[in-house]
Amino acid sequence: MRSLGLMMVVAGAVVIGTSVAAQGSAATKSAWTGVYTDAQADRGEREYGRTCSHCHGLSLEGDGSREIPALVQDQFMRRWRGRPVQALFDTLMRSMPADDRGSMTPRMAADMIAYLLRANGAPAGDAQLPSDREALAAVVIDEKP
Repeated sequence: MRSLGLMMVVAGAVVIGTSVAAQGSAATKSAWTGVYTDAQADRGEREYGRTCSHCHGLSLEGDGSREIPALVQDQFMRRWRGRPVQALFDTLMRSMPADDRGSMTPRMAADMIAYLLRANGAPAGDAQLPSDREALAAVVIDEKP
């Protein structure tokens, strides 16, 4: 009898664990599924031009001689592949712009990320990328499908 009870508890834990894992993976979205709007990326592009282009370049090419990373193509994807957009958001909020750290608002950071996603080929969608840090944990920068 005790064995049967223990088996039922273990089976219940497996079912609950599987259900929670499935919910977690279902809640994750790819950055390639239209997670920002064109209008948001346009705002991000304008902000990039004002605050970032003097270091990262007008074409987001970076400056290897000054160890400023490119924000497009292979270098960008190598750095952010498999990571949640939240990590990029945290980096922008904490470290950028380098000459005025901490001046970026959450909306500016979300708009800038929308621009970076577009510049890297991710399609726009119908909803804006949220500026809420926790919500950004559910969006992952992964390989282009």
